[in-house]
Amino acid sequence: MRDRAVFIDRDGTINVNVEYLDDPDEFMMYPSVAEGIKILKEHGFKIIVVTNQSGIARGYFSEKTLEKIHQKMKNELSQKNASVDAVYYCPHHPDEDCNCRKPNTGMFEKAIKDFDIDVKHSYVIGDRMLDVEAGYRIGCKTVLVPEDKEKVEKEMKESKIKPDFICKDFYSGIKWIINNK
Repeated sequence: MRDRAVFIDRDGTINVNVEYLDDPDEFMMYPSVAEGIKILKEHGFKIIVVTNQSGIARGYFSEKTLEKIHQKMKNELSQKNASVDAVYYCPHHPDEDCNCRKPNTGMFEKAIKDFDIDVKHSYVIGDRMLDVEAGYRIGCKTVLVPEDKEKVEKEMKESKIKPDFICKDFYSGIKWIINNK
């Protein structure tokens, strides 16, 4: 049997979005994220973080710094008995036209192959329409947790794609997934 997954965006979804987060000390996880991830794991989902990190290509921080930030995230989750199965990131500049930068699906495709994911029974959670679009492209249900409501409302007006569920916070999105799995 293939695994189900929840693909989760990092900045603005797991943690407060700091533009080009380049210091692990500035990583601040949202309340209830660890609890929500723990619940998803208890329901048999693989947890896969997918994040655009163009700050690397822009020279704002190194991959080593990014790994320290991800390690801090993993440590904070672990302290609350939660964990992620993998973290995939795109280090490219938006102008590089790579296949991994969301809304493209390269990171998702790699995870689907690595973990033998059943996309029809999987979900994408993110704070922007590019997360929703990536989820739509790979065939997952999508949950939008807008951090910047004005920006997301504008993105939604410009998009032909709509999220399957829009929620006020991460935990509400988790409850919707559990009720609709």
